[in-house]
Amino acid sequence: MLQKFRVGLTRDILDSRGEPAFGRDVLDVLDRADHIAWEYLPAVVPALDASHAAHYDAIYVNAVRVPAEAVARADCRLRVVARHGVGYDTVDVAAMTRSGIIVTNTPSSMPRPVATVALTFVLALAGKLFLKDKLVRSGRWDERMDNMGIGLTGRTLGIVGAGRIGKELLRMARAFDMNLIAADPRVDAIEMGYLGARKVTLDEVMRESDFVVVCSLLDEQTRHLIGADELRLMKATSYFVNVARGSVVDEPALIAALAERRIAGAALDVFECEPIDPANPLLAMDNVILTPHSLCWTDECFRNMASTGLKSIVDALSGRIPEFVVNPEVLDHPRVRAWRSA
Repeated sequence: MLQKFRVGLTRDILDSRGEPAFGRDVLDVLDRADHIAWEYLPAVVPALDASHAAHYDAIYVNAVRVPAEAVARADCRLRVVARHGVGYDTVDVAAMTRSGIIVTNTPSSMPRPVATVALTFVLALAGKLFLKDKLVRSGRWDERMDNMGIGLTGRTLGIVGAGRIGKELLRMARAFDMNLIAADPRVDAIEMGYLGARKVTLDEVMRESDFVVVCSLLDEQTRHLIGADELRLMKATSYFVNVARGSVVDEPALIAALAERRIAGAALDVFECEPIDPANPLLAMDNVILTPHSLCWTDECFRNMASTGLKSIVDALSGRIPEFVVNPEVLDHPRVRAWRSA
């Protein structure tokens, strides 16, 4: 009898009805794989532990953390950690690599949804959308003249992190006839030119932009990349947008800049501590738009992420190399070579 691989899905991908947020039909890729038996983890957990790694060959994770101690025991059978999303700061990738565990993510699913979120924020801030909603609801119709928005033509949009998401945002923003600049040491100036953007330094982005949009991955190089010094470079009329990870920005420094009105406002989908602390001063600020790290969550986005992520599990457990491997060096690990050739 064929021994089946055990695959676990963390329960934080289920909605309030207990249904997968991406739809049941996406699970067909697991159901059709004769060598796989899958289930949801028994309970909602903030992080995987050694018992999960000892029980499953692959685990599909949304926001659940995967620390080093989860794979430290000798009875670890885990082979694949598949992230439902592009970021992998919740996974100890180095520890997975040392243990011979493939980490995958879904970068092809995210550029358009997250770029759309960033552009939505820019449009909402420029038009003072939320403020004008309040004017109507509070009977302050006659205050319209005192709350003029700003046009985008000729304004400068500055991108911090010009990877897949940043590039998609630049493509979309060209329609608004904005000046486009981007800071990212990993991208080529010629490539930026093809997108209608100019490659500049981080300081230049902060100093010149009317809208600063953070799109970078979070790693040790980008943690608190933007702090008090960088925020002081921004114009008093400029806006700050973060659709990346909260810890790319020194949040107390951002709060200070907003409280002191040194910048015009901000729109944030991500925070250093999630869920956000009820005492966080951002919640009381009238010049900030806040969303719960989910503004890009649409049926299209989740379906595409799950299709890519679950297929990576099937591919890996079938001996194939998944399309998106975060730690490609692990493919040379003796443990990985052994089970891929078995």
